[in-house]
Amino acid sequence: MTDIPLEHVHVAPDDGTDGEPAPAVFVLHGRGADEEDLLPVAAELPDELHVVSLRAPDPLQGGYTWYELDLSAGGLESSQPDADDFRRSLDLIVESVETAVDAYGLDADRIGLLGFSQGAITSLSLLLEDPDRYAWVVALHGYLPESHADLDPDGIEGKPIFVGAGAGDRVIPDSRTNAAVERLEAVDAAVTHGSFPGGHGIGPQELEAVVEFVESQAR
Repeated sequence: MTDIPLEHVHVAPDDGTDGEPAPAVFVLHGRGADEEDLLPVAAELPDELHVVSLRAPDPLQGGYTWYELDLSAGGLESSQPDADDFRRSLDLIVESVETAVDAYGLDADRIGLLGFSQGAITSLSLLLEDPDRYAWVVALHGYLPESHADLDPDGIEGKPIFVGAGAGDRVIPDSRTNAAVERLEAVDAAVTHGSFPGGHGIGPQELEAVVEFVESQAR
């Protein structure tokens, strides 16, 4: 067992790393899911990556959540993360990443994040808080929360980010994702953006685009 704060699944590269630090992707699931949910997506990524899929801290409807929703601005389509819950989860993820680097022999300079929905919102916020910690980010069906939308940190320039949206997504409309893209481009991040058929899920076209993006970063 390791002392990583969050429950997780770790999948090491099939061929091993000969004791050398290796690149990794930390996977952050969506609301009501768990650390197993995105493993089929992660399994399509380059073989040399360690996969560390983290479980959110709070139980919810048979799964887990990174935070409760602040619905004071309206319905789900206008929701924001509860500030206290969000801060706690952000800190737990950072601590988990730091601990996993030592526990699993990861290369701290080649750490990626891949998040869906709440996990995407969380991934983008983590990146904006500390761009130097992450080599790249994949954020699928998320948005930039108000708490982080105005951040313009040193190190964000040229940072590779893939942002995916669903043309028919009614949980997080693509208008919210597009607003995140516009802001990330405004701070000079290197954004790859795609809107894909379907709703709040990862279809085959989106998965193919994600794999292509991550392969380009893993070279």
